[in-house]
Amino acid sequence: MAKELPRWAREEIKGAKFGRPESQTRTGYILEVYEKDGKMDVQLYEEIEDGRRIITLDLPQKIKTNDLKRGYVYEFTFNSSKAPLSKKVTEFLRNEVEIDMDAIYQFELTNLELMDVDSNASNQTDVEE
Repeated sequence: MAKELPRWAREEIKGAKFGRPESQTRTGYILEVYEKDGKMDVQLYEEIEDGRRIITLDLPQKIKTNDLKRGYVYEFTFNSSKAPLSKKVTEFLRNEVEIDMDAIYQFELTNLELMDVDSNASNQTDVEE
């Protein structure tokens, strides 16, 4: 059974202040689309700053989730924002919950390009407003 976080830790995490977004581009494929939540999980071939290769992207409302293809290679461009956690929360997570985490990240999709390995043609979806 997972240990519940104390109130002070939940409040810090909930109120985390994210820094300025940084644009990143990685290739990978879609694992799952959560249409109701406006999110999708992707597996990246190149890791992000904290070493992860699986991330959850927030999707803009104007993207048509029915057009997204699982298992196909895409080039994802997304904004990444980071909110550092205090030493107190970081140590609590490491010692009490056995999670090694010193920051929270948010990822927002800005561009999506389907990579077509059979030809030079590709389908690009620009999702910036």
